[in-house]
Amino acid sequence: MRVRILSAGVALVLSIVSAPAVTADDRQFFDGIEARMVGPFRGGRAMVAVGVAQNPHTYYMGATGGVWKTTNAGASWRPVSDDDFGSAAVGAIAVAPSDPNVLYVGMGESPLRNIA
Repeated sequence: MRVRILSAGVALVLSIVSAPAVTADDRQFFDGIEARMVGPFRGGRAMVAVGVAQNPHTYYMGATGGVWKTTNAGASWRPVSDDDFGSAAVGAIAVAPSDPNVLYVGMGESPLRNIA
């Protein structure tokens, strides 16, 4: 088992080392790309994202700004929890398998931050 893992590791390192370098043509391809804000504009830290099995373009995202939904694979987002939640920090989301319009949302965040 140890030999197989070592062999796989060596093969991985060799494939990375022998990967072709970025060429001028590659750089030109990316020259026209500009960063843009697609939302959510006030989402804060994203803690969780979940897709809807019945629709590959629909996703929900839980952030410090509540629950957000996209129906166009992330091109735009809209808040869906502003009127319902007393807290904004979302730590977990699950879509009900029986109905993609039913969400189970866990409030709060688990990651530690601001530790000096």
